[in-house]
Amino acid sequence: MLRQDLALIAQWIGDGTRVLDLGCGDGILLEHLRTARRCHGYGVEIADESVLACARRGVNVIQADLESGLRMFADDMFETVVLSQTLQAMHHVEAILREMGRVGRRGIVSFPNFGHWRHAVSLLGGRMPVTPEIPYQWYDTPNIHLCTPKDFEVLAARLGLRITDRALLARGRPVRFLPDLRATVAVYRFENPAG
Repeated sequence: MLRQDLALIAQWIGDGTRVLDLGCGDGILLEHLRTARRCHGYGVEIADESVLACARRGVNVIQADLESGLRMFADDMFETVVLSQTLQAMHHVEAILREMGRVGRRGIVSFPNFGHWRHAVSLLGGRMPVTPEIPYQWYDTPNIHLCTPKDFEVLAARLGLRITDRALLARGRPVRFLPDLRATVAVYRFENPAG
């Protein structure tokens, strides 16, 4: 079963398209897209155990560090490039977003919403938030660039990325009332008009 943000991402990807999934984990999204949507493409993953899991699923995977860029892929090689729940762990956020715009016609990112009201309450209480979406203690977290939806929108505009869809989710469902405070996960689809 797909994680809730991955289920939405899968809905945003057209049948038969070429997909690049960055930080693809165990390859479950690519496996789903191959089976349900006849998509094909590659995953990029650094963790040994995740690369093995991809291989067991029959998913094409390249073991590489995303921080080194995507030089192995040509310009506009993919219709869609996905970066799910990985943006917040990247050292070079701007660089990976630019690379997504270079190698793909469309990009999709998802990330935990640091603007959720529970996070604010935790901070007001003097503690870093620990939630299902941000399950780490401050001393062992891989997350180094937490952001809000508005933060992401400002950066996307500065990089020239045109946002075409946005979904703010809580428990996998869209949040319509006060979404910036109530959503736990943000999902964006964008295009690079210059690409």
